[in-house]
Amino acid sequence: MSDKVYKTIELTGTSKTSMEEAVNNAVNRAHKTLRHLRWFQVTDTRGHIEDGEIVHWQVTVKIGMTIED
Repeated sequence: MSDKVYKTIELTGTSKTSMEEAVNNAVNRAHKTLRHLRWFQVTDTRGHIEDGEIVHWQVTVKIGMTIED
């Protein structure tokens, strides 16, 4: 078994519902065009407020993927 090398990308997922859904949206979108996704790390969380209510989440994640041999 050889040592692995990873590549990371940074994406920002959005959601009107929750932080978790924003992360899932980013990971699901990455999965459509990238292979070998292995992990994610939340690096930033933001939101939009209207009339004292949170109406939109933005969550930035780093996604790690294994580089193919």
